[in-house]
Amino acid sequence: MDSMNTLPVPPYVELGVHSLSGLLWTLLLLFLWHCYRMGSDLPIPGHTHAGKLKSGSRRSIMSRGGSFAGTKCSARSKLLRSDQITPFISMETEEDEEQGQGYLTPVLSHALFPAQASAEANKLYAALQEYAKRYSWVGMGRIHKSLREQVHLNDHSAIQKPHLFFLPDVPSVPFFPRDAHRHDIEVLEANYSVILAEFKAVYQRGIDSKLGWTCVGPKGQAVFSLYSAGVSVAGNCRSCPCTYRTLLSLRTFISSNSLGSAGFWLLGPGATLGSSYGPTNTRLRCHLGLQTPSLCELVVGGEPQCWSEGHCLLVDDSFLHTVSHKGSPDSGPRVILSVDLWHPNVAAAERQALDFMFSPDL
Repeated sequence: MDSMNTLPVPPYVELGVHSLSGLLWTLLLLFLWHCYRMGSDLPIPGHTHAGKLKSGSRRSIMSRGGSFAGTKCSARSKLLRSDQITPFISMETEEDEEQGQGYLTPVLSHALFPAQASAEANKLYAALQEYAKRYSWVGMGRIHKSLREQVHLNDHSAIQKPHLFFLPDVPSVPFFPRDAHRHDIEVLEANYSVILAEFKAVYQRGIDSKLGWTCVGPKGQAVFSLYSAGVSVAGNCRSCPCTYRTLLSLRTFISSNSLGSAGFWLLGPGATLGSSYGPTNTRLRCHLGLQTPSLCELVVGGEPQCWSEGHCLLVDDSFLHTVSHKGSPDSGPRVILSVDLWHPNVAAAERQALDFMFSPDL
């Protein structure tokens, strides 16, 4: 057996092995060359060459069989005669396509926008386009859908009707459990004593517009804003440095767009704030009770709740809500720290886009 293992390999066997190896290398090189050619022939979305290829292909299709063009024109004329079609305008133009700027095409091949949309909706859509041009359309499906359906905002159910921006497919309830924002709630409640002390300090100086207060109605309704429409109120933040630092330590505080605010809210005895809706369903309002006399009530979406000192309530104020203080005149005002947090079902990419669209600078 050992002598058979030491027998020399015949020359024709070595030749066959080398030929097979060479053939495999040749096939590998041909495969790589084919992949390279296929990759180089693919049009790049938004590239000038892609725009020219698109327009060229349209001309070639129209120049081919007249029966196809006739059928297409016939179908189009039937659609135009239909009374059921809502007029739309496209946010892309032929000039943009020819210049290779049709960046909507890869994700939204028919990015149509209602012609009857309001000026505010058109402004938001333009901001969304600019955001997508700078960054990406990835994750923008719900926002795009929202802006297209903005004209039907008043058609929403009476119980939830945000008047500025409604993000579709966001599950919501009037009051959220603590687990929705456990970290931020625990941070606020842990700093309750310090926040209350700073409120008392600014309250004892008096409620006056020159001292940073905003009076929003009779019977002791007043606000001491730390953030207003996404902008910090510098003087008020200096008066409450610990509260300001607490806000900055929150993970989901809306501090970069006009949908977010934070501050001390006062409601005097005998006052009632009538039924109203918040501007959007993309946020939750967190109420930290600072002074909560008896007979103070918050009703959201038909569900009543009461505040508790040192504890937080998570409220979706896009639902119909009312606030009342039916306590005695000597019970003092109801005081809360109100902080706007992101709705937990709004994704990170959507938050970034909304920060851009609702930037205080726009």
